[in-house]
Amino acid sequence: MNTPPSPPGVRRTAGSAVRIGALVPLTRPGWAEAGQHLLAGLELGVREVNDAGGIGGRPLELVVRDTAADPEKAAAAVDELARLGVAALAGEYHSVVARAAAARADALGLPFLCSSAVLDALTDRPTDRVARLAPAQSHGWRIYADFLLGAGHSRIAVATQPSVYWASGTRILRDHLAPHGGAVVELAMDALTPEAVCDALVDSGATALLLLVGHPDPAVPIVKAVRRDQRLAGLLIGAPAGQPEFASWAALLGADGAAIPFLRYLPERLGPLGARVGTALRERLAEAPSFVAFEGYDTIAVLAEVLRSHGTDRSRIAASWPHVAVEGTRGKIRFSRTPGISVWQWAWTPVQVVDRDPAEPDRFRILHSG
Repeated sequence: MNTPPSPPGVRRTAGSAVRIGALVPLTRPGWAEAGQHLLAGLELGVREVNDAGGIGGRPLELVVRDTAADPEKAAAAVDELARLGVAALAGEYHSVVARAAAARADALGLPFLCSSAVLDALTDRPTDRVARLAPAQSHGWRIYADFLLGAGHSRIAVATQPSVYWASGTRILRDHLAPHGGAVVELAMDALTPEAVCDALVDSGATALLLLVGHPDPAVPIVKAVRRDQRLAGLLIGAPAGQPEFASWAALLGADGAAIPFLRYLPERLGPLGARVGTALRERLAEAPSFVAFEGYDTIAVLAEVLRSHGTDRSRIAASWPHVAVEGTRGKIRFSRTPGISVWQWAWTPVQVVDRDPAEPDRFRILHSG
């Protein structure tokens, strides 16, 4: 996918393009809606770089590959993009897919700026080639656990599916709640129907149910079943992975999808850059941009600065992460080595716990910040 031509009246770039490989889930079983937001941010960032003269007069070009939430497909895409001569990789939303891409990129010596995946163990060993914008899962999900404790919830049920990402989230919650007398009850969705989940919740004594499952299935049927069950009228439903962020959640669930707290990575108020980019993203998406769209834009902002300052040599790009200081849409972006994290990490983007307002489901309420 090539960058669209610059509109009339802007400064045009010349010369061979500087190519960036973009990994994005655009088809099922990937979360295509998140992928579309991520791609919108990446594309807007590239357009603005080129409108401003590109990279030393050379146009920036995005070469997009659909990962479809498939780790093997992502690894193959990394191989292909490396052969095509991209200077660096960007993107990816799904943590398990980003992990496969990061491992392959590291092996090939290809720098990778991961936009949105949060799994702590993005690589098996420390690497200088991979950096990440999104907060590590252990950071964000601990903030979510603090929100639960502050709201009076210490016995938590999790509806979960087999995945290293969901297993990691469950472990983070359990380890953070235990010192406060809390407990986590696991409900395995490979063995339960949504109706059986309701029965298990009644028996568990849990006051909150967290959806550690895919969207729309089985997340949407679980929410509908719980909302219909009068025995669970006082139960909090939560979705730390952010399923309610996207418009499809409200479209599928309506009022049932409100008051379900989730994590998002935005400040309480956007600064001038964030507000301007938010307006442009809204026009591009024809809906309110999610935090994932801002992550895409910030990815290009970082890579463009690195390419201008350090050139297109892959080894020099990989060596540049500790020297980054870029004003992003959500604050100043710098990378550091963080204990327990194997990649260069922005520590930290703003983290919020928010939900959709029951009185106005298109409006988000900030419930907790960390």
